[in-house]
Amino acid sequence: MTMYAIYFMQQWVGDHPAEWYQTRVEPSTAVVADMETAGVLVFAGGLVEDMELAFSADGTSGEMVVTDGPYTEVTEYLGGITIISVPTIEEAREWAARVAEGCGWPQEVREIK
Repeated sequence: MTMYAIYFMQQWVGDHPAEWYQTRVEPSTAVVADMETAGVLVFAGGLVEDMELAFSADGTSGEMVVTDGPYTEVTEYLGGITIISVPTIEEAREWAARVAEGCGWPQEVREIK
């Protein structure tokens, strides 16, 4: 089995009225439930949007340094991630498409080494 990360950048979600987001709860949680039932789900979760709560850690200088805020200034940041374990890339594509449909915004998929 190969693990894949299915994820999105928060900015891909777009701007929608609050009511729209409520319409995405049931279909997106249904896909996660289907993944659990199929035995392919490793982990799924959204990330807190408040970048003020982010911090970074760096030990490349030989000394551990923890700093408030993201490591670098970026225009996009990770909004959520799902990890699945499936036998084929085709199955990963099918699950990713279902996640995108359930959420209502695009997803990117990468194999985890």
